[in-house]
Amino acid sequence: QVALVESGGGSVQSGGSLTLSCAASGYTVCMGWFRQGPGKEREGVARVTRSGVATYADFVKGRFTASPDNAETHGSLQMNSLEPEDTAMYYCAASSSFSSCFGGTWDDPGSYQYWGQGTQVTVSS
Repeated sequence: QVALVESGGGSVQSGGSLTLSCAASGYTVCMGWFRQGPGKEREGVARVTRSGVATYADFVKGRFTASPDNAETHGSLQMNSLEPEDTAMYYCAASSSFSSCFGGTWDDPGSYQYWGQGTQVTVSS
């Protein structure tokens, strides 16, 4: 069992930046980031493997950077050029399974066994 503890959410103005961190208590193969805005369904934001290979949703490409969870560092999500549409509860998720990380769909919540508690990001115009 792996526990994930998130930190780093907050409120910023449009164009600002935030960094979310996700500390895992055990070994993970990949870490994903999801968000759920008001009245919206949860959607995948990014996924990064332990070795640092990242995949992004089109709506964050060029603005967000996901860093891996590995022996050297906790996982993180650097968010730049934030827009009001990025306002949401952000969740990190992780898997210790190679089959889940590399055989599943990166933005499918079912590909991840462990979830953080969520952290709120609010972007004002």
